[in-house]
Amino acid sequence: MKQQKIEFYKGPAGGWGALNSVKNALLRQDIPLKGAKTLLSANQPDGFDCPGCAWPDRDHASTFEFCENGVKAVASEATARRAGPELFERHTVAELAEQSDFWLEDQGRLTHPMVYDAASDRYRPIAWDDAFSLIARHLNALPDPNQAIFYTSGRASNEAAFLYQLFVRQYGTNNFPDCSNMCHEPSGSGMRPQIGVGKGTVTLHDFERADAIFIFGQNPGTNHPRMLGELREAHKRGARIVSFNPLRERGLERFADPQDKLEMATMGSTPISTHYFQLRVGGDMAAVKGMMKHVLEREDTIGGVLDHVFIAQHTTGFEAMAQSLRAESWTLLEEESGLTEAQLRAAGDVYIGARSVIACWGMGITQHKHAVDTIQAIVSLLMMRGNIGREGAGPCPVRGHSNVQGDRTMGIWEKPPAELLNRLRDVFGFEPPRAHGVDTVEAIRLMLDGGGKVFFALGGNFAAATPDTYETWKALRRCDLTVHVTTKLNRSHVVHGREALILPCLGRTEIDMQAAGPQGVTVEDSMSMVHISMGINPPASEHLLSEPAIIARLAAATLGERSRIDWLGLVEDYSRIRDLIEQVFPDFKNFNQRVAQPGGFRLRNTASERVWATATGKANFYPPVVPLDTPSHEARARLKDSVVFTLLTTRSHDQYNTTIYGMDDRYRGVYGQRRVVFIHPEDIRQLGMKDGDWVDIQTVWSDGQERRADRFKLVAYDIPRGNLAAYYPETNPLVPLSAVAEAAGTPTSKSIPVILEPHVQAVAVAEALGAAA
Repeated sequence: MKQQKIEFYKGPAGGWGALNSVKNALLRQDIPLKGAKTLLSANQPDGFDCPGCAWPDRDHASTFEFCENGVKAVASEATARRAGPELFERHTVAELAEQSDFWLEDQGRLTHPMVYDAASDRYRPIAWDDAFSLIARHLNALPDPNQAIFYTSGRASNEAAFLYQLFVRQYGTNNFPDCSNMCHEPSGSGMRPQIGVGKGTVTLHDFERADAIFIFGQNPGTNHPRMLGELREAHKRGARIVSFNPLRERGLERFADPQDKLEMATMGSTPISTHYFQLRVGGDMAAVKGMMKHVLEREDTIGGVLDHVFIAQHTTGFEAMAQSLRAESWTLLEEESGLTEAQLRAAGDVYIGARSVIACWGMGITQHKHAVDTIQAIVSLLMMRGNIGREGAGPCPVRGHSNVQGDRTMGIWEKPPAELLNRLRDVFGFEPPRAHGVDTVEAIRLMLDGGGKVFFALGGNFAAATPDTYETWKALRRCDLTVHVTTKLNRSHVVHGREALILPCLGRTEIDMQAAGPQGVTVEDSMSMVHISMGINPPASEHLLSEPAIIARLAAATLGERSRIDWLGLVEDYSRIRDLIEQVFPDFKNFNQRVAQPGGFRLRNTASERVWATATGKANFYPPVVPLDTPSHEARARLKDSVVFTLLTTRSHDQYNTTIYGMDDRYRGVYGQRRVVFIHPEDIRQLGMKDGDWVDIQTVWSDGQERRADRFKLVAYDIPRGNLAAYYPETNPLVPLSAVAEAAGTPTSKSIPVILEPHVQAVAVAEALGAAA
């Protein structure tokens, strides 16, 4: 057992600590030699795309274009460890369910398709044809296709995602919950009606030209480490970098580039943020409105601040927004943001002083009740000075999984536009379903209510990633069949339906050999760049199938003669899939030729051209309204005699989404443990406790249902008073299903009202010791 300790981290992000972590990741997965060769091919024109985050690659052609967490993702996939039938023979599912999430994935790569045997409570090997027949039998027995749910992870390739949505829509449903529903759904929901696109408008080139970069609710040092290279270069050339984050995050403070020999030799580092504002959890709308109010007041005082030409030619709604800004009180903005008027004006001055501004945001913005409104306020702030459709400027939602944006482009969406459905009809000769399907939270409710009978997951770890953990588990167990396409064992495989399948697939690093030879797949990054990915490692097992092959064989088994599509022929050569993609999506014209170019190609972004595909034909300002009805507001009003905190869930540095690589969080000084809760020292004293005490966390919600997570260690930390932070998935049980972003449905995991109580076991021990004394 690794020593558990809390030890303040004094170094920069990156640096020797990152290199040491890389070494340990390669050694613990038993690939010290093969690992180096594998990493040399990461993000190269003839190699594979990193299976980690969606941050773009510099020209997709630079040596060692990877980061610490990318190494962990690659090492985890390229591990020499195997989780074959013998593992399942040794352990019942009940025994596996007692293990930690870390232990489950640490068993290694799955090697055989497995089926659950209820009599022995074990998974047993099953032939691929038998597995597809079992799924097809369940699907075809459903009286309504909408009783089937098809989940998608952001790691699925464009080719797999396209085949998946094509099969499922020909089957008859739009039930496509996906990981976008849990992270950046508010970004698309906010930007599409405002500027006509649901994606960011910037490229890496814009980061080289920006005079100021504003970062809201994002921790790139852990979640998108390669972004630190762009921020480092921007700082060195004099760009202002303004960070809004409740926590002091090392990656937003200083960074040592492991590829900079001088910086490494001298133990040096480069500052990142020129301005760092620790606002309250959920205070972003008030902070942004404060900046906007300052900009407008400066315009009223000295003039020449707003871009009047841009506003007149390209926007609507400015006067209503300006009226809202003028009427707002600074007192309210200070109270709700947790920042002073002087701080808000200072941030506004940075904005005014920059000709070209990029605004980035992550899940610290999207996982709130009023996320859509906040994103529209950020975009409106950019629009006030014409910072869209100009070099070095624009909105930049920084997405997570490597192809989460591409999956949505390919049609993985429970609310498909009519244009997409019409093109599917015209190209493939069937009538797709028109009714909207269910998103992630709605899918859980559907299963809970007994209306979801078959759950099929293309990747991901649904049982661990979703909110209201025990309700989600109850929902999955009510299914007649659960199926998971995956590379490694995880929590979702031990929380299963009455019948269950585990279908092991090839990883991004592995050679995908089909009838026409080795195949590449394509992905789309956060900046709309599409490029090819080719695996280089032999498959972990001869029994693995690629995701496109799994989908095609399932479609053939399920649809049979109902479908005129040659499913099996398509996966003989993936260029055939790409030929079909360009028939459905005009932006992919000459797909095979364009993606063969080094670095691939960028999809058109109309907003970056100042072409506004909105209902008004222009970009729309929306009056920002500071929310006073958040769950924390309501909880504090109900429990006036209790100390109600606002909890945000977060990742550790040894984690990517629900995948736990290790038990350390180096930058926050946490080692060998995960059940910790970060809290201001004065809040600890107010509770009558001390740093290191154990507490239970309980949600304050209006539905009367108890939600709790027990035995967390208090860690004194630099975080605003009244706010807490703790890791997920351990704290996902605290997030109610009804806690979702308005107009987006995303779980509000960054703003849950909770109370802390002394851990019941610790209290019992203390009382026993007192009695003995």
